[in-house]
Amino acid sequence: MTKKIKVAILGSGNIGTDLMIKVMRNSKVLEMGALVGIDAASDGLARAQRLKVATTHEGLDGLTKMDVWNEIDIVFDATSAGAHKHHHAICMRDGKQMVDLTPAAIGPYCVPVVNMDEHLNEPNVNMVTCGGQATIPIVHAVSRVSESVPYAEIVASISSKSAGPGTRANIDEFTETTSKGIETVGGAEKGKAIIIMNPAEPPLLMRDTVYAFSVGGNEAEIETSVKDMVDDIKAYVPGYRLKQEVQFERFGSNNPLCMPGMEPIEGVKVSVFLEVEGAAHYLPAYAGNLDIMTSAGMATAEKIATLKFGAAA
Repeated sequence: MTKKIKVAILGSGNIGTDLMIKVMRNSKVLEMGALVGIDAASDGLARAQRLKVATTHEGLDGLTKMDVWNEIDIVFDATSAGAHKHHHAICMRDGKQMVDLTPAAIGPYCVPVVNMDEHLNEPNVNMVTCGGQATIPIVHAVSRVSESVPYAEIVASISSKSAGPGTRANIDEFTETTSKGIETVGGAEKGKAIIIMNPAEPPLLMRDTVYAFSVGGNEAEIETSVKDMVDDIKAYVPGYRLKQEVQFERFGSNNPLCMPGMEPIEGVKVSVFLEVEGAAHYLPAYAGNLDIMTSAGMATAEKIATLKFGAAA
């Protein structure tokens, strides 16, 4: 018996459109109910209309006036952190489950390979950021085989062409939300995040660099843990991969690591270099940042749809 759960996607930009195509092509338990935008001329809304998906260019307020609103159980928000506050209030009022793809972080952070099962009963779960989905699991991989990770830093480099207006409006929120996710989900005591939008032509694939400082960690165990995590992520993001072998630099009593605001520490600096190639569902393969974000969001929604709403493939 097949039972699919209807979803709405708020945001007809790059992320929302890519997610719509993923749901329609790949999901066995989710069904598109509506795509929502605020620009009647957006490519995403035009594409949805060609695919016979209900649309509105009047935002969530417009969707609530449509008959399909009563049939929708899960709402993805792919707009902006500022807009999400308004969307959250309406969805909580009307009893809709939210999967938040903005950096608003009203709900708890959810990274599928690390902590998805912990938050399946939450009415609003936050998918952190594209950089967070790519790098927080690696910080966690180091943390789980170390006594502690006093500091972790990530640098996410994406093609300018893959960054729509919503992404550009959320730069500050990106750095803040990702930094907090490195700490609360990744397990680092202090986290830092940097995003780079690269204008290079032809566009470059998404690249992510993770630096994590391990205290009490064994290099062989760390390397194995990182590679196992990469394999786990590849299960839903096939284009996710290590760009080169995990690198190590040891800091002993004669050369402890000195960081601003921190006491000198001894241990191992772990450097992990990643590349994310997109599935090219909407934008070309260089937009790995879209692919990892929408794939993580869909994986989370599918689990919620199955356990909370009784979906069956």
